[in-house]
Amino acid sequence: MPGVEELLRTVGAEAERQVRSQLSGFFGGFVREYLPQVWVFRTEEGSASLSVAADGKVTVTAGEAATPDVTIEIGYARLRAALTTRSRAAVPPGPLTVTPHSTKGRVAFDYLRGRLGL
Repeated sequence: MPGVEELLRTVGAEAERQVRSQLSGFFGGFVREYLPQVWVFRTEEGSASLSVAADGKVTVTAGEAATPDVTIEIGYARLRAALTTRSRAAVPPGPLTVTPHSTKGRVAFDYLRGRLGL
């Protein structure tokens, strides 16, 4: 079973392609206003941080970044289901705590929540 960091790396590669394509598109200016972003994912299996730079490059690191825009606390099984299916119906019930640490983090999470299956 992949760890939190590996799950995020898989999603990160796809996210980077999407963000970079949006940066050059019609809504590029809007997207740029919300970058960079750092999200921490905390589960009982461990923690990892996903960062999106101003140029759309996505990096994933083990552990928790010092200054995240959002911290997401979720059970590992729920996170795995959400990131692999992107369907709320496929995500088992359980606790989810989302703590925005910045306005841009809150807005970005609210916008992406459904796309993440959360």
